[in-house]
Amino acid sequence: MSSPPGTLTESHPAPGAVPTRSALRNICPQREGKGAGKPPERPRTQRAFWVIPPVLALVLTFLYPLALLVQQSFTPLEGGTSVQPYVDVFEDPAFREALGTTVWLAVGATVGCLVLGFVLALVIAFVPFPGAKGVARFVDVFLSFPSFLITLALLFVYGTVGMANGLWTDVTGAASGPFQFLTTPWGVLLAEITYFTPFVMRPLLAAFSQLDTAQIEAASSLGAKAPRIVRQVILPEALPALAAGGSLVLIMCLNEFGIVLFTGAKGVTTLPTLVYSKAILESDWTAACVVAVVNVVISVGLYGLYRVVSRRVGA
Repeated sequence: MSSPPGTLTESHPAPGAVPTRSALRNICPQREGKGAGKPPERPRTQRAFWVIPPVLALVLTFLYPLALLVQQSFTPLEGGTSVQPYVDVFEDPAFREALGTTVWLAVGATVGCLVLGFVLALVIAFVPFPGAKGVARFVDVFLSFPSFLITLALLFVYGTVGMANGLWTDVTGAASGPFQFLTTPWGVLLAEITYFTPFVMRPLLAAFSQLDTAQIEAASSLGAKAPRIVRQVILPEALPALAAGGSLVLIMCLNEFGIVLFTGAKGVTTLPTLVYSKAILESDWTAACVVAVVNVVISVGLYGLYRVVSRRVGA
């Protein structure tokens, strides 16, 4: 039954009247549905065009050289493909010694950086003293220093002809000074702790800046001493930052080359220096590639462990 002439229907509301939902559906049907108001999606070919360049750059600059490295590690000198290069390297006493030295230096440096970095970050963040902000900013600048620069500074101070030994010989008249540890593993350990400690301090200072000081004030008002406040209030909040900084330092120490080279510690051989020795000094590229692959596997494995730990502690 048709409407009488002059009667307004739902599709054509009267001027000034509020349109109903069905009227809006009839007037603007394209605005209904899940994708209302969204711009049209780009075609798949256009999206692929923007994805291909970064993927191609990643393949050419990283994955392809890494694939060549792995391929060369399975290629003996006589040609072909074999796991014999890995067997030869694993049976080499020099490799086992370098692996052990690398692990204990990396672990020792990481523990030292965590302890020293935590103490220094506590002092900067919670002990008011003039210039605290300037010291915190210097930590940021320190991160940009090359590792060999710190090693050279230690050589100027504690080297065989450094300031400390020179002062000792001037005072005592001795032929040489007592500080001869820089050319030993302990000198490498000291240099790594000195250089990598700011990498732990930076995330700690960021975490301490987010800490609610009301908790510390409440604990102090209840009679808690400074060690207890640090142990029960500050340390739990700092665990994610400690995990992040410690994992970063551990991975970087495993791959550190410049510090070991510039300390002149000839009796200290790590995996990176062994790669250099095999490739440059002995021209044994297959063995060098095997050691490099082992170093990469250890680093990637530790990074995966870091991701698991950081996920559990909430980093």
